[in-house]
Amino acid sequence: MINAIIVDDEPLAQDILETYLERIPEIELVAKCANAFEANEVLNKEDVDLMFLDINMPQLTGTDFLRGLSDPPVTIFTTAYPNYALDGFELNALDYLVKPISMDRFLQACNRAVEQAELQQKAKALPVQDGGPGYFFVKADKKLVRVNIDEIVYIEGLKDYVIIRLPNDRVITLQTMKSLEEKLPTSDFQRIHRSYIVNLERIEALQGNMVEVKEKGKITTLPVGKSYREVLAERIEKLKL
Repeated sequence: MINAIIVDDEPLAQDILETYLERIPEIELVAKCANAFEANEVLNKEDVDLMFLDINMPQLTGTDFLRGLSDPPVTIFTTAYPNYALDGFELNALDYLVKPISMDRFLQACNRAVEQAELQQKAKALPVQDGGPGYFFVKADKKLVRVNIDEIVYIEGLKDYVIIRLPNDRVITLQTMKSLEEKLPTSDFQRIHRSYIVNLERIEALQGNMVEVKEKGKITTLPVGKSYREVLAERIEKLKL
């Protein structure tokens, strides 16, 4: 079951989306919010997987709200303004629906959300595997740079780039988090956030929703996203004395 919220300052728009969602059994509506501040309260209290987000709202726009979230849920924009589409996709929105929204178009967006949720669940269920060389090459600074896998502390995603953090260095390369994650042995690395992959061997401490790693001789704190907490906790539990 996918937990969803609707964020829209127009009650009629809320009611229409709620009616549509009643026809989609895989998605459960947990809250309707009239503005970004109400939505922020819900996100801090509930496990929300999917957010239907209006853009043109008073005080704080939907795009600014989403941009300020450190670990946002999957987001589908619902707006009367098609000219914001580029901003929406730059924020990694799953879809962009222009009002008035038809049931067919809404269903198409929801099916994408359900498919993505299923893929995430399958990825979590994959067995831990090893194998392959202990290094790979990435293009950086107009050359191919060798990266030893066991030296990676963590990997940070930044739009179309990733930053490979090493104990005393970093490598910035044009790459997606997904493609790089596929090169890493799952026995040693764990996705902990939409923007972070950590080497389990490099974790110094785990506290609440944060992990600590040592980078350049100093402790760096990384956030753990809601959808990744359970898997990380299970793996850390197996290593606890």
